[in-house]
Amino acid sequence: MMAENKTRPTTMDPAAFIQSIDHPTRRADGVVLLELMTKITGWDATMWGPSIIGFGSYHYKYDSGREGDFLRTGFSVRKANLVIYIMPGYSDFGEILGRIGKYKMGKSCLYINKLADIDLTVLEELVRAGLDDMAKKYPL
Repeated sequence: MMAENKTRPTTMDPAAFIQSIDHPTRRADGVVLLELMTKITGWDATMWGPSIIGFGSYHYKYDSGREGDFLRTGFSVRKANLVIYIMPGYSDFGEILGRIGKYKMGKSCLYINKLADIDLTVLEELVRAGLDDMAKKYPL
């Protein structure tokens, strides 16, 4: 039996989701990220599950047999922070991260408290680098 990704695209409107966020700074940052990611990718935003806004998709299949579809890049506005899904984990983006500002790192996520803590020009560079890196393994 094949295990599938539980996070799937939904029909919820990403802009409506952002407007439903109570915290004013998080909501404003969500609006900026939606605009920025749309500009960078050229793709329409899609809600993945109840709280992830994704751009593009790809199909993966692991040696374990697990396969599915997931967003190429995206973000989530959470109570504690903003999560930006950008690093597919294939390359070292240390040089770019050294210039971005205040963040924490997950396996493939960048956690930031607010957009004011980072340089948006460097974030754009990082998102583009992550997408270019991903396209080598999962061509469009």
